[in-house]
Amino acid sequence: MREPTQIDALDRAIIDGLQGGFPICERPYAQVAAGLGMSEAELLERLQRMLDARLLTRFGPMFQVERMGGAFVLAALRVPEGDWQRVLEVVNALPEVAHNYRRESERGGGFNMWFVLATESEAGIDAAIHRIEAASGLPVFPFPKLQEYFVEMKLVVRA
Repeated sequence: MREPTQIDALDRAIIDGLQGGFPICERPYAQVAAGLGMSEAELLERLQRMLDARLLTRFGPMFQVERMGGAFVLAALRVPEGDWQRVLEVVNALPEVAHNYRRESERGGGFNMWFVLATESEAGIDAAIHRIEAASGLPVFPFPKLQEYFVEMKLVVRA
């Protein structure tokens, strides 16, 4: 089992401070770093260290892809336990996969791998699904959005 990643008060301040309100300017990291009392280089190094350690799994903007003419869909697979790693690598190899997670549920219909596909068009969604099915040998079940809800969830990192 992997040892938990240790973070200090400055790492916690970075995580807490970057959950919304990221500045739109020529040097946003420099502006954020100054507010935290550090250099831009140190901020970037700490972010990269937390990403490399998988303390953070993603750092970047969230876009309304549909407003830009694109498409996205939540999709799921029923992956046999013994084939989990292979299928995980197949799914994560696609650049259209925004994020992927494991979920076990008694009421989940046996779906245990969930991921979001984001593409430039509806046709791109279909193409990505077909590539996953061909490479994994498993059917992909897309769940298109019926209604959108905005939930701004910010998680405070505690000591």
